[in-house]
Amino acid sequence: MNLVTILGLLAGTFTTISFLPQVIKTWRTRSTKDISLEMFAIFCSGVLLWIIYGIIIQNLPIIFTNVATLSLASPILFFKLKYK
Repeated sequence: MNLVTILGLLAGTFTTISFLPQVIKTWRTRSTKDISLEMFAIFCSGVLLWIIYGIIIQNLPIIFTNVATLSLASPILFFKLKYK
């Protein structure tokens, strides 16, 4: 694994982990009133497109970090729809 790949994985890890506090807070409080449905729907769509792009160009940091991001952002979108 080269330095560029490690840097990509590290950057993706940090941006992915940033969703964890929001997922935990939303799950605990069952409140999504301050979260924009449109923003999260567009964001999740964009992350899905990044995954497809990563698969096409065969770039593991893009694939892995965006799969992880989508797995944390999707529950927030789900909670937003459920607790609307």
